Amino acid sequence: MENWQKLCQAPWQETRKMQDRKLRSFLINQIYPYSPFYRRLFDQHKLDPYKFQGVDDLAHIPFSYKEDVAPTDENPTKHRDFIIRPDEEVSEKYGHLAKLSPYGGKHVVAEKVYEYKPVHMHFTTGRTAKSTPFVYSLRDLENIKEGGKRLFDVFALSKSDVMVNAFPYAPHLAFWQAFFAADTLGTQCLHSGGGKVMGTQNLIEAVEMVRATVLSFIPGYAYYFLRQAAEQKRDYSSVRKILFGGERVPPGLKDKICATMREMGAKDPMVLATYACTESRLAWGECPSEASFGYHIYPDLEIIEMVNPQTGERVAEGEEGEIVYTALDWRGTCVLRYRTGDVAKGGITYEPCPNCGRTVPRISANLQRKSEFKEFDLTKIKGTLVNLNNFFPLMMGHPQVLEWQVEIRKRNNDPFDLDEIYLYLAPAPGVNVEELKNDLREKIVRDTEVSPNGIIIASAEQILARLGIETELKEKRILDSRPGK
Repeated sequence: MENWQKLCQAPWQETRKMQDRKLRSFLINQIYPYSPFYRRLFDQHKLDPYKFQGVDDLAHIPFSYKEDVAPTDENPTKHRDFIIRPDEEVSEKYGHLAKLSPYGGKHVVAEKVYEYKPVHMHFTTGRTAKSTPFVYSLRDLENIKEGGKRLFDVFALSKSDVMVNAFPYAPHLAFWQAFFAADTLGTQCLHSGGGKVMGTQNLIEAVEMVRATVLSFIPGYAYYFLRQAAEQKRDYSSVRKILFGGERVPPGLKDKICATMREMGAKDPMVLATYACTESRLAWGECPSEASFGYHIYPDLEIIEMVNPQTGERVAEGEEGEIVYTALDWRGTCVLRYRTGDVAKGGITYEPCPNCGRTVPRISANLQRKSEFKEFDLTKIKGTLVNLNNFFPLMMGHPQVLEWQVEIRKRNNDPFDLDEIYLYLAPAPGVNVEELKNDLREKIVRDTEVSPNGIIIASAEQILARLGIETELKEKRILDSRPGK
């Protein structure tokens, strides 16, 4: 890894040359010899790793997709072909040295175990596909620790902060990135496991008790949690920053969170978001500011391309494009040119950040995250293809909405009858319900091109129970109740 502080000040041309060198070395020394999937891919397409000079040559490598990695019933161990695993060569080349301990043989073997042996894993959180494991070696854990340290540096956190990690305890990136970040920086942290593990009420009391300065959450749970704390008139005046991960954060939701925090005495609360996916194996963050200047990435650990989602061609700096991820200097599970499906409206920029001055690239924070509800992307309802992901920024950011859920049904529960879509809604106190319904109908038609069959008013408690806010890893914002779904 490069020195982070130097990397943040280096001219982009110098950083790109570093990426060129590292990519060439990575392809020659790790990917081609030790990755079964990519060795087959290179051979199939007659690609010679020695002819790759740098990042520009990545375009010769075909894209990788979720279905390439995800296990299936027919091939449940498919993901193993993406693991950098020189098993046979290491055994053949170094195995006999284990017997030569007076000459350092055991030390040599230990180094190879450190570099390659999987010791930690995360899983994707797909709702329909089989979860896919992504493994880390001990060497990779140094990367995620360093990534966490950099993330907290971007967030301007310090050892003196007191953090409550309320991400759900699970083999997923959000919880463990927060864990490794706090551990590496030396920040005092309560790793609570979220409401599902510790219980929301205990967590509410803990934030006040430890005088937390930093909270980390899944956005949907955060708003519920903080509303509960505000109703109890808790003193959260110590909290300075709230960190979000796992889902995109609409600007309207940031406003609602900050307003709720001010009710509890927080002076200048700031909501900061991260961007990550399981395949990236670490998270990137936005620097502290009222306006977002994008997610600051780590160019010595990954290469990010922006491509036209339809053609796959690279787009220019600052242009809207789909995020394509390539691992750089990792072991464990590594993917090249992985199509995330997430679209950055403002693309990627290589200019120094106007807010913090760092010169590392930044991904636009205006994201359309396909990973939120992948199985609902372009769902056919009433004969129309509807992107139900568009409900998320509309409903989460609406100032008059407390809680919500969308349910898709078949009329009379008949699989051959018409599709119906219903919105369950808990309005904020004092809201004119009919005006809110009319406003939402208009905006739903505008954003999704489909009109709900009904808007059902319910209490926040009723909707929270439907969402599984205390019991599910991710709340069920979109519920497809059609037979066979």
